[in-house]
Amino acid sequence: MLEKENNKKQKEIAFISDPENIKLFEYSVLVTSLDNDVVSIIDHYRDRADCENNFDEIKNHWGWGGYTTKDIKRCRILSRMVALAYNWWTLFVRLSNPDSHKEAITSRPLLMSAIGKLTESGRKKKITITSQHNLIKKIQTMQEDLCVFFDAIKKTAAQLTPIDIWCRILTRAVSKFLTKGEIITPVQLINSS
Repeated sequence: MLEKENNKKQKEIAFISDPENIKLFEYSVLVTSLDNDVVSIIDHYRDRADCENNFDEIKNHWGWGGYTTKDIKRCRILSRMVALAYNWWTLFVRLSNPDSHKEAITSRPLLMSAIGKLTESGRKKKITITSQHNLIKKIQTMQEDLCVFFDAIKKTAAQLTPIDIWCRILTRAVSKFLTKGEIITPVQLINSS
């Protein structure tokens, strides 16, 4: 009887005496039928992961994770509202920082933890934004660049149609994905819708 109890216990063997000296290695195995070279395959995989990150962000940080009602009409309306808010927020963040995507978990505290005050004097309106975020200098630079951009549009707005203004805003927001000097034209906007 004692022998059976001893056999049931797993024996432990310490392979390494000092765990602080362990070197960690990470391996990835990609199985594919593509004929591309290794670098291209890794780029494809990374692009796919980037797309999945957006859906993960919408689901976990924007409330698109599921609805408790069985009414499909309400679910569709709510999911479209979440998608619309996500798209507008992403566009705003891209306007503030066109070089990289910022997830909601970092961009919301960065750009929404501020208090704004509107003051009117004569015919001018001025918004003063006060932030307590520790990256205040970065936020200030981003917001100043955005103000300069909108001021430039405002100066030429009388000569531009609403679609031309929208094209300029979109061009700035997606400038990372455009070739240098390329702009989005009204024809491209109309054809894409």
